[in-house]
Amino acid sequence: MIPLSHTVPTAAEVRALLTAYRRRMRAETATITAALADDEPDATLIDLASAPFDSVDDVADRLRRIEAYLRDDGDRRSVFLTVYARMTATVATAMDEGTFADPEWVTAYLVAFAEYYRRALLAFERRRFDSLPEAWLLAFGAAERGETLVAQDALLGINAHINDDLTYTLRDVRIDPGRDAKRADHDRINEILARLTAVVQESLVEVYDAVGVRGIDALVDPFDDRVALLGLAGSRELAWRNAVLLADLPAWAAERYVDWRVRTVSTGAAAIVLAPRIDAEARQRIRRMEAGTDALSAFRDEFRRRTAAGVVSL
Repeated sequence: MIPLSHTVPTAAEVRALLTAYRRRMRAETATITAALADDEPDATLIDLASAPFDSVDDVADRLRRIEAYLRDDGDRRSVFLTVYARMTATVATAMDEGTFADPEWVTAYLVAFAEYYRRALLAFERRRFDSLPEAWLLAFGAAERGETLVAQDALLGINAHINDDLTYTLRDVRIDPGRDAKRADHDRINEILARLTAVVQESLVEVYDAVGVRGIDALVDPFDDRVALLGLAGSRELAWRNAVLLADLPAWAAERYVDWRVRTVSTGAAAIVLAPRIDAEARQRIRRMEAGTDALSAFRDEFRRRTAAGVVSL
């Protein structure tokens, strides 16, 4: 029998729902689509993202290439990819070291997860906004319009990928048979993500401190809570609970509810990230700093320096 906790909305989920409607995110997405509808797609980016991923190596290689292309172009969508490419590489290394009980399933998991990102990026670049989850539209749209801070760009991408994509990734790769072993592997990936999240926070604070900007802690501390209301571990736990519902209940009983819950949490979390707890003066100082420096490369370099020290290995 499915535990009641798998089906009853948590207080955080209800808060996310109220936030989404209070902030009128539907109006925000309409503004984004109207502003960007006539922009010309980037043919090079479309070429990089067009083919489906066929292996973990392909995922790692093309995520790095897309990240470098976007960063060189000053495109803030590169910020999330700095984190995501490293996450993929770290999990791949853990696979090579024999960390996981079911490495074939983890391989399928990584590729399927990356496919959701690739398809979202491609849909956005082709201006096929109707096929995009709202969380990704908000993340990509904010980054492309340049109205967010680097810290927000990181948070918005992490939120969309975990709170929207992960449920459906787990559905696609199936949590049965061997559910207990697969759950253990899912939790091992959680450990990697938790450590990377801490490094993201440390890197952002270091980048801003280096140029004399204070107050960024109000946006990124505690980073986990800002990611998804539920915290990073809570978000991945929610994805697993959703996957259990989709696996154990008839489609007619589970799909609509799970879709509602995914959309509610991911959109509500994006709304909170877009309205940070930081005063207007501090925000303007940070924006001036980012405008006067290569903030994208500064974050990338600091993040890579810290992860190269092995702080995210299991």
